[in-house]
Amino acid sequence: MMETSGGWQEKVRRKREAQAKAIATAANADLRGLDLSVVDIDDISTLASRIASGGLTSEAVTKAYIDKAIKAHNQTNSLTEVLFQDALAQARQLDDHQKRHGSVVGPLHGIPVTLKDQFNVTGYDTTLGYVSRTFNPASEDAVLVQMLKTLGAVVLAKTNLPQSIMWCETDNPLWGLTTNPACSDYTPGGSTGGEAALLSLHGSLLGWGTDLGGSVRIPSSMMGLYGLKPSNARLPYQGVPVSTEGQEHVPSSVGPLARSLPSLTLIMKELIQLEPWKLDARCAPVPWRNEIFEGFKSEQLTIGVLADDGVVRPHPPLSRVLLSLVEKLREAGHDIVEWNADLHPECIQVMDEFYTSDGGEDIRREILAGGEPFIPHVEALVNKGQPISVYDYWQLNRRKVVLQQAYLNKWNKIKSPKTGKQVDVVLMPPMPHTAVPHHSCRWVGYTKIWNVLDYTALVIPAGKVAPVDKDAPWNHTPRNALDEHNLALWNQAGDKMIELGLPVGVQIIGRRLEEEKVLAIGTIVDELL
Repeated sequence: MMETSGGWQEKVRRKREAQAKAIATAANADLRGLDLSVVDIDDISTLASRIASGGLTSEAVTKAYIDKAIKAHNQTNSLTEVLFQDALAQARQLDDHQKRHGSVVGPLHGIPVTLKDQFNVTGYDTTLGYVSRTFNPASEDAVLVQMLKTLGAVVLAKTNLPQSIMWCETDNPLWGLTTNPACSDYTPGGSTGGEAALLSLHGSLLGWGTDLGGSVRIPSSMMGLYGLKPSNARLPYQGVPVSTEGQEHVPSSVGPLARSLPSLTLIMKELIQLEPWKLDARCAPVPWRNEIFEGFKSEQLTIGVLADDGVVRPHPPLSRVLLSLVEKLREAGHDIVEWNADLHPECIQVMDEFYTSDGGEDIRREILAGGEPFIPHVEALVNKGQPISVYDYWQLNRRKVVLQQAYLNKWNKIKSPKTGKQVDVVLMPPMPHTAVPHHSCRWVGYTKIWNVLDYTALVIPAGKVAPVDKDAPWNHTPRNALDEHNLALWNQAGDKMIELGLPVGVQIIGRRLEEEKVLAIGTIVDELL
């Protein structure tokens, strides 16, 4: 570890100075003759085909994306570690390979990717937004990064996240606040917020995040992106540091974000075909099951719908977009079944007790070691509960397992009155609101329920906030303090949300390790939209 002096502020100054220098070096590049419009290709296969055919070079694509990433960062403060020079060197190596061999190295040859600042990349810090983790570069790539490079991907940069990652917005004393491209007063979500802001502005084509309570899905829904939370064991987590590392009660999942759904399907298929279970001991040896993916794309589906979790009512645009989609699914011949929120409060209660089972020690140690201030949400989290005994921790795990079995039984019992079939997936909002002003996020029960159960969850963009939403009834009596906060949010900011036309997402849920099914049904839904 490189030693620095002068306290946490000096470390922050040095890190930001190095970042600014790396950006300035790349910003002076000669872009004459480059087709900068390549960043507007939203589909990985389309761009990869143009590179493979010789219509574009990897270096030209990388330069165009670096130019766009710099502009996106200047607008939103989305980047942390800048790998531009390494990316250009990697792109030139790919071009040399293609010239020598007349072929590409893999299906992601020349595709620009970015990573939440949780993934180890050799020679660069992985901070998680902690000052204590600066000037301590990784000695090897995360397994996922190794696999992406094997497929031919070019790693451009790492992106911002909240201090400790344990928040659904994006801010920390080290790198600062990341803002929403639509309005700097609004959040892009979190904890994979830097990634989502960058992707939405076309500063990357494929993003990578982690999801412990909604951290891929929430920013995807707020930024109009596609985001997948696989079950924990489907993709490799080796080389991806995380707060509360060592806990196995509700493991975090690695997941992709993209601007097209076929891109998510492609990357999942290609990574799984590389057999990640041979590189990460925690990965399940489950191959890509193409017969499931193709089979569900042509089936008449049985879809459970949960419009309201009974804790916090979704804002009018969330309800309108979801119910409009339900009508389209009915018209297409799919069977709609009412789902319920039974067991959700109990699962979320267990999740909240897990979050504080160490009394906040893990996060508190990191922040005290760095000396920086706590951001308010993280300070509240670490002071929320007292550490529990090993025995009490075992009982908490027992409650979790009982709830997981109970939810499995619930899924098996809810059947269509028309056909007697079980539901294939559950359709619901990802959040009770769209993007909101900074520091306004409170309730993430719509996403973290599925982390407790380790179910597969996909978010896709389904609409935008519209003037018609202002006419929707919104004068209910609040159920609780969280619902009261959400009620006031729409009353105070609804007009601005309409003016901005903020994206509205929907969430599609399958059971454990049902990524192929969820992506297939997501494809059907996406085509209807």
